[in-house]
Amino acid sequence: MVGDGKRRCPWCLGHPDYAAYHDREWGVPRTDDRKLFEFLVLEGAQAGLSWLTILRRRDGYRRAFAEFDPRKVARFGEPRIRSLLQDSGIIRNRLKIRAAVHNAKVFLRIQEEFGSFSAYQWRFVGGRPIQNRWTRLDRLPATSPESDAFSRDLKSRGMGFVGSTILYAHMQAVGMVNDHLTGCFRHREVRLLAAGRFP
Repeated sequence: MVGDGKRRCPWCLGHPDYAAYHDREWGVPRTDDRKLFEFLVLEGAQAGLSWLTILRRRDGYRRAFAEFDPRKVARFGEPRIRSLLQDSGIIRNRLKIRAAVHNAKVFLRIQEEFGSFSAYQWRFVGGRPIQNRWTRLDRLPATSPESDAFSRDLKSRGMGFVGSTILYAHMQAVGMVNDHLTGCFRHREVRLLAAGRFP
């Protein structure tokens, strides 16, 4: 894949798993609630670690967290949590695991209030992906006013591991913001994917 002559964002060039994620997923607008829950769990797990560490454990997370079904995760009790703490296929951090289970409960309440988590989440960008035009990696922000507002609201509803930096990474991942560099072949592709898709 890398070596095909296409220009990519520099952050993905160090490993084929990074490049595959960059080329196929990063920045693609997502409206499926289970996929949004998946990225919330994974971004929270990443805190303090590299994204590559999480990508390599993604299958482990799918298995451990019931294919990211928030209804099933919300029902995890203490025995299941203790089991997850022994699972080498995921990051065995007690706070992160407990937060994921608790966040699933909040996720369900948001679904009930707004009809879907997607409808709630996309409100923070006016229902349309933000199309940035960064030319250098060092210009990309770690947070934004939108991620600040998103974070404040989720925290007020009781979610954990949803700081503004984590949520900005989440927004990049699920296409709420297009942060592919303008010289990257995916910038235009992602922009075209988003065009007309959201009200």
